[in-house]
Amino acid sequence: MRYFIEITYDGSNYHGWQIQNNANTVQGILNEALSKILRTEISTIGSGRTDTGVHAQMQVVHLDHEEELNEERLSAKLNSLLPQDIAVNKIMPVNSEASARFDAISRAYTYKMHRHKNPFLYGKSYYFSQSLDLEAMNHCCELILKWTDFEAMSKVKTEVNNFNCEIFEALWQKHNDDIEFNVSANRFLRGMVRALVGTMIEVGQGRMTLEEFKKVLESNDRTKAGRSVPAHGLYLRDIIYPKDIYL
Repeated sequence: MRYFIEITYDGSNYHGWQIQNNANTVQGILNEALSKILRTEISTIGSGRTDTGVHAQMQVVHLDHEEELNEERLSAKLNSLLPQDIAVNKIMPVNSEASARFDAISRAYTYKMHRHKNPFLYGKSYYFSQSLDLEAMNHCCELILKWTDFEAMSKVKTEVNNFNCEIFEALWQKHNDDIEFNVSANRFLRGMVRALVGTMIEVGQGRMTLEEFKKVLESNDRTKAGRSVPAHGLYLRDIIYPKDIYL
């Protein structure tokens, strides 16, 4: 049978989601725990990779197992075995063709920033003390909601067939001294959200106009976009799947 596992993790201590040789990854830790509990080698497939230091409020993976599993019992066993910075939220049976990676309708990210130094937000939010014009940055959001080709916001060395993404949501919001950028799309390119945030910060500081931001998108040239902001402010927030894949 095939199952979806929904997990949450603090990415601070990991070299990203995807398993790598000689590196501590979330997928590697999860596979090891599952293999130990189920007494057979388990290899999970995730909805997508998150880079080193990026967090996930919701990551979804799928696994196959010959025998029917007790979802609540397996969740409890996993949570007792996994480290404190990784938690299983729930396990759900799905149809045998369901894919955590390819069946996702949308993925959503949040980028978190704070303006005043706060030790309790260290490693969880990007400390940025300078003033930002969120109205100007939200004009950038209005533009990217209508845009499709995001090659200028993608890491250069990436293997994809195209750079087209459909953005469903893009909005900057302020909560007291905290600032959040929320974005959802049918897909994201490697480094895309952090590049978008870094470039919109340029607009928010008055170093780049909206027209110049548009020209960056038109250029398809990553070197013309802003810097990539730190990974620790980024959270994979939500993933949506078709309802008919669940049993």
